[in-house]
Amino acid sequence: MSDSAAHPREEGADADAATDTDGPDPTDGTDPSVEETPPTGDPIETVTTGAESVVAALEAAGAETAFGVQGGAIMPVYDALYNSSIRHVMMAHEQGAAHAADAYGVVAGEPGLCLATSGPGATNLVTGIADADMDSDAMLALTGQVPTDFVGNDAFQETDTVGVTRPVTKHNYFASDADSVGDVVGEAFALSSVGRPGPTLVDLPKDVTLDETDEEPGDAEAPAGTDPDPSARADAVEAAARAIESADKPVCLFGGGVIKGEASETAREFARTYEIPVVTTMPGIGSFPEDDELCLSWAGMHGTGYANMAITHTDCLVAVGTRFDDRLTGGIDTFAPEAEVVHIDIDPAEISKNVYADYPLVGDAATVLEQLDGAIDTTPAADDWREQCRAWKETYPMTYAAPDDEPLKPQFVVEAFDEATDDDTIVTTGVGQHQMWASQFWTYTEPRTWVSSHGLGTMGYGLPAAIGARMAADAMDEPDRDVICFDGDGSLLMTMQELSVAVRENLNITVAVLNNEYIGMVRQWQDAFFEGRHMASEYNWMPEFDKLAEAFGALGIRVDGYDEVAPAVEEALAYDGPAVVDFHVDPEENVLPMVPSGGANGRFALSEDQL
Repeated sequence: MSDSAAHPREEGADADAATDTDGPDPTDGTDPSVEETPPTGDPIETVTTGAESVVAALEAAGAETAFGVQGGAIMPVYDALYNSSIRHVMMAHEQGAAHAADAYGVVAGEPGLCLATSGPGATNLVTGIADADMDSDAMLALTGQVPTDFVGNDAFQETDTVGVTRPVTKHNYFASDADSVGDVVGEAFALSSVGRPGPTLVDLPKDVTLDETDEEPGDAEAPAGTDPDPSARADAVEAAARAIESADKPVCLFGGGVIKGEASETAREFARTYEIPVVTTMPGIGSFPEDDELCLSWAGMHGTGYANMAITHTDCLVAVGTRFDDRLTGGIDTFAPEAEVVHIDIDPAEISKNVYADYPLVGDAATVLEQLDGAIDTTPAADDWREQCRAWKETYPMTYAAPDDEPLKPQFVVEAFDEATDDDTIVTTGVGQHQMWASQFWTYTEPRTWVSSHGLGTMGYGLPAAIGARMAADAMDEPDRDVICFDGDGSLLMTMQELSVAVRENLNITVAVLNNEYIGMVRQWQDAFFEGRHMASEYNWMPEFDKLAEAFGALGIRVDGYDEVAPAVEEALAYDGPAVVDFHVDPEENVLPMVPSGGANGRFALSEDQL
């Protein structure tokens, strides 16, 4: 890496800050216009660098943990981190750093922080930044950049990071000078969590971080006007309240915005007060306890049959903090076709973007639900509707067959871990069939315990996310919380190098590999829609993950049958450090129910032959 264009501090650069005591006394009356010189040893000004200002801004904003990979252009910032209170976790790959920071923020409820150098370091962050953007997760990325004079000249490890990341960030910045860089970083950190959360990025040219400055960063504040009004219009609230009161078949749909807006308790109280059945989105899992009789679990492509039936037949949908993505809605024209829609969201751009809102309520989830509570006079008369929802639960239960003469079922593994752990256990996943089974067969009762990649669907998310989740739990002084990563063989192979980080840091995480030697969801779609042609989906060349885990220094266990599951779960959870359990599961098992892409939620398939 070439540092030839950097601008290091020159020897004696701060010499003029010292007091010269050998010259004539300016206070002897000979020159009354000269102010008195401070005593020897008291500095006139504090000279720091742009990098030190960056770190000072992060500390002032409350950042406690950072994930990253060192490199040439970001090196001044890393040097400033050397004596910082911020704990830095060196990751094996920049994508892992972004996912770990993302998950840290999801669990801790504050912005995650990741760092990378210029060029490939920055572009390796992009997948993780895009993931956070799609899921509205607060995160700040700091990237090194070539010196300002070299920008645009195709210098070594130069990339237009601001241009590359503009479509996948809430906002990004190019730092222009050492005097203002601290304020820019503080602003970016604050902005990531204001209103609708999302990732922000600051690109840091190396000369800016090396240059001297005597400016201290101010408080971390988002730009004026970016903190939206938390309250919805009173007349809109009144109209929505009347619609809810008169509903015969009301449903609450709680999305990820309920959790991000710290509105879970308010949402639970609202649904219980008015006895309204609750459906969640996948990102909204945990916002409402799944063991509550009002809960119908989550809806969408692989949601429960009873959740999808409730969505299909409701006459009043109270949707909170959801963007109505296609995996939830299926075909828009068949989504909640009989319903008047009350849509609460902090972002006005989401209102009527996909699903038309009859009653648009723009504001903070908790605040608007409290407004609605104050405006509703009578509970909807919905006894028959609640009974119908209970009947759908009995008609379309979440079950699976587990014959003794067939391979181990992945659902059994998920249930075994659920039974062996506490309600506050954090579950992370990669993306694929294992993700669906982990969301279907685990009973979630608390927010911020389900950590996954939703909108972008990023394979490889699970393991680095488990590292970030573990670090967040430890930072919250909750070292006894279990962190379980359910991963697929194909998904784990994409980021398995991060296991070295878990071993180095001795992180207490358990990775349960649901190994079917396929990219399972692709194989399932190929069987259903491509006449069973398994092009590039067969992964029968997988390594032995238990032995790989041991090579990394983790506990490695292989499981092939039902009688081995309980002992393996117990051993992995009891192990002090990272454990990997390679569960060899039925390669032909499919995720059901399933709504074909673009189909009607109420016409879900319960078996392969219905697809």
